[in-house]
Amino acid sequence: MRLDKYLWFVRLTKTRGLAQDIAEAGHMRIDGRVVEQAHAAVRVGNVLTFPLHDRVRVIRVEALPARRGPAPEARSCYTDLGSAKPNSVDD
Repeated sequence: MRLDKYLWFVRLTKTRGLAQDIAEAGHMRIDGRVVEQAHAAVRVGNVLTFPLHDRVRVIRVEALPARRGPAPEARSCYTDLGSAKPNSVDD
C-alpha cells in the first residue's frame, strides 16, 4: 500500500495531500530508511518514524486497511511505539 494512502486511511493525517507532504519532506523513515516519496510501499511489520504535530511518531504497521474507516478501526491497524513509558528503576 502507498505510504500516503496508509497515513490517510489510519487517520494520522486529515487529508491525503497532507500525507503526501509529510512523506515528501524527507523526514519520514520506514524501518530506518529515509523515504522521500509518497508512493513508497508500506507493509505489515514496517516501523514508520515521522514528525507530526510537534512530536515524533513511531508506529508499527499491524494491518493494511481497505478503507478510511472509523477511528477505532483505524487505530487497530497500527501500534504506537512512541507512547510507551520508559521502565523506572528502583534503587
